[in-house]
Amino acid sequence: MDYTSIGCAPAYESCAQLGTDGYTERAWRECRALIRQLIRMHGEPPPGARLKLKSCPHDFGTYYEVVCSFDPGDPEALEYAYRCEDGLPEYWDEAASEELVEHSQ
Repeated sequence: MDYTSIGCAPAYESCAQLGTDGYTERAWRECRALIRQLIRMHGEPPPGARLKLKSCPHDFGTYYEVVCSFDPGDPEALEYAYRCEDGLPEYWDEAASEELVEHSQ
C-alpha cells in the first residue's frame, strides 16, 4: 500500500501546533473531523483505499496528519486518494465545526 498526505486541517483554518499544551488530543480531534469531512465531500473510500490518521516523528515530537492509503494497482483507489489530496477543503464545514466545538468544551 502507498499513501498520500492530505493534511491535518482545512487549508485556511488554524490547527493544533506541535509542542503546545493539549496538542495530541486536539490534533486527533481535528484529524478525525477532517476524515469525516473528506468522506462527506468525496464519498466513502473504495475497497482499495482508506483515510486514516498517521503519526509522523519530527525533531520536536510526533505530529499527526490524515493520509489516504491506497493500492497503487487499483485505479479506483488511486483516483480516490488523489481526489482527496487535491480536494482538501478550505474551511471546516458546518458539521465539522459543530463537532470540534462540542468536543472542546
